[in-house]
Amino acid sequence: MKKIALFISSLQKGGSERVMVNLAEFFYRNHYDVLLVTQYKREDEYEIMPEIKRVYSEPSQDQLQGNRLQNFMTRFRTLRRIWQEYKPDVILSFLGKNNLMAIATSRFLPVRTVVSVRGEPTMEYEGKLMQFLAKWLFRYADGVVLQTKMAMQFFPKRVRKKAVILPNPLNPLFVKNKYEGVREPLIVAVGRTDENKNHAMLIHAFARIASEYPNVNLCIYGDGNCKEQLEQLVKEKELTDRISLPGTVTNVAEHIYKAQIFALTSNTEGMPNSLMEAMALGLPVVSTDCPCGGPATLIEDGVNGLLVPVGDAYALADAFRKILSDPQYAQKLGDNAYKIVEELNPDKVNGEWRKYLSHIAHDKN
Repeated sequence: MKKIALFISSLQKGGSERVMVNLAEFFYRNHYDVLLVTQYKREDEYEIMPEIKRVYSEPSQDQLQGNRLQNFMTRFRTLRRIWQEYKPDVILSFLGKNNLMAIATSRFLPVRTVVSVRGEPTMEYEGKLMQFLAKWLFRYADGVVLQTKMAMQFFPKRVRKKAVILPNPLNPLFVKNKYEGVREPLIVAVGRTDENKNHAMLIHAFARIASEYPNVNLCIYGDGNCKEQLEQLVKEKELTDRISLPGTVTNVAEHIYKAQIFALTSNTEGMPNSLMEAMALGLPVVSTDCPCGGPATLIEDGVNGLLVPVGDAYALADAFRKILSDPQYAQKLGDNAYKIVEELNPDKVNGEWRKYLSHIAHDKN
């Protein structure tokens, strides 16, 4: 394998996009010919090495003047033309409809196509039609990468036989010595402030313990379409002096490094990068035990973190109490969480991705 094309909607800040950037830069540094294909360029994107070639697959508005079917065919031809001109050995696609387009547009071309579902399959492919298309089209992919065993069960046997589970590589910025000083009385969360992340649950849980721990504050980093609702909820709880939502920040590791607790309250997750990264910093972590099983894959409840039911603010508040009331227990959780650095070291995990994609590329008939 010498040439690899990576396909995703954009590099707008999110977990899947972070992994895509990490992989692109890993392959480039290891002397592969890398092409990054995105549909769009968005605001607030991750930076990527300028040496990596990037092209856009979304046609111009002038080209999209037909009906829905005609516009689909225009997009189809544009993406297929990119594959024909670049001639990659392997295409690696991330997320939802991108995966379906990658499979369809590369059919009968001399290229291997690998698709990756990054979260709960029923959320990436909402509705009966999309789920049927995913289960059907994935049969024609040369490789399928999933995040968890639970996600594997969504697909029929023919797809499961070719699917593998590969971990996310840790962001190198989070691979550092564990903080050993007195931690700040702060609970932190990192992620898009959207409905799925369910930060409202976090605010409700914090409100339940706020009077018990008057020195502890809560900070939720990230932007999204629910931010204003969350700010209103903070006002209703009369906790504007204790809860902050500063939006997206650069160098997240430095902002959360000394925090007392990291919380993830999602309704669904694949393999959550923010949770991995908090564990890699040695933070005591609390997460919902959500489908498709990513947090439960990372956390052994009570050993290197705590798991609580999805949507249960009462259980989340109790988990906070366990950590805040027992510094030795908190230290044990953080020390055990830190071991993830060895398991998900970026060089090790990126090497697993390279080995798998090379195997797919060399398996050409």
